[in-house]
Amino acid sequence: MCLIALSIRQHPDYPLILAANRDEFHARPTKEAHWWPDKPDIVGGRDLQAGGTWLALHRDGRFATVTNFRDAEPPKAGHRSRGHLVTGFLESDLTPADYLDTIDEQSYAGFNLIVGTLSDVAYLSNREQGKRQLDATTYGLSNALLDGPWHKVERSKEKLSSMIADGDVDETSLMRLMNDRNKAPVAEVETGRLDFEKAHAITAPFIVMPDYGTRCSSIVLADKEGNWRFVERRFDPAGRQTGESKFSFS
Repeated sequence: MCLIALSIRQHPDYPLILAANRDEFHARPTKEAHWWPDKPDIVGGRDLQAGGTWLALHRDGRFATVTNFRDAEPPKAGHRSRGHLVTGFLESDLTPADYLDTIDEQSYAGFNLIVGTLSDVAYLSNREQGKRQLDATTYGLSNALLDGPWHKVERSKEKLSSMIADGDVDETSLMRLMNDRNKAPVAEVETGRLDFEKAHAITAPFIVMPDYGTRCSSIVLADKEGNWRFVERRFDPAGRQTGESKFSFS
C-alpha cells in the first residue's frame, strides 16, 4: 500500500503540493533520497532490488510518482519494473500526456502513474481506459484508481484541502498529515487475501507492522517562481524516525 495526496493550483503560494507515504516490506533494499550519481539531475529514493523509484524529481522541474494497483491479478513473468515508469518520464523531453501515450501498459503489473510539471500534470493506470489530464483541485491516490473511495484516501484529501483553506501548509504540517496512524472503522475493512489484523492495519495512512509498513514520508512543494523543495523522512518497522533528507533547487 502507498498513499499520495496531491494539490494542483489550490494554494496561493504553492501551485503544486504533494505529500506521500511509501509502504513496502522492510526487508526490501532501498537507498534513501539522494542526487543519483548516474543520473545527476534526478533526486529521489531508489529501489535497490529493481533499480527504479517510487517518487523522484528532475532539476528541470519535472516530477513523477507511481503506486502499485491492488488487485487479484498476479504479476506475470517478464513484467518490467514499475519504478522505471518514473525515470522514463524524468529523462524524457515529452509533455506529461505525450509520455503516457508511449507506455506499453501490458508490459507492467497493475500501476497508477502521475507525471507532471508545475503547470501540467497527467495520470495513467493500466487498470482503466485512457489517461487523465489533472485539473486544478486536490486528489488522493493509493492502490486503487485515482480518488478511489478508500477511507485513508478520502480522509487525507479532506485534511489537505482543509489545511490549504486554513493557510496551514508547510513541511511540518504536511509531515503531520502523512503521520496519521488512525485505522479505518472495523466495518469498512476488506480482508481479501489478508487476515483481519493486517487488513485493518493497512487502512491507516501511516502503516506500522513488523514486516511491512510505511518506510518513508515525502513532501514536495513547488512555488510560483519554480523553486522546488523535497523532503524525505524515513522510519523503522516500529514507526520510529530513522533519518531525514532535504533538497532545494530552482
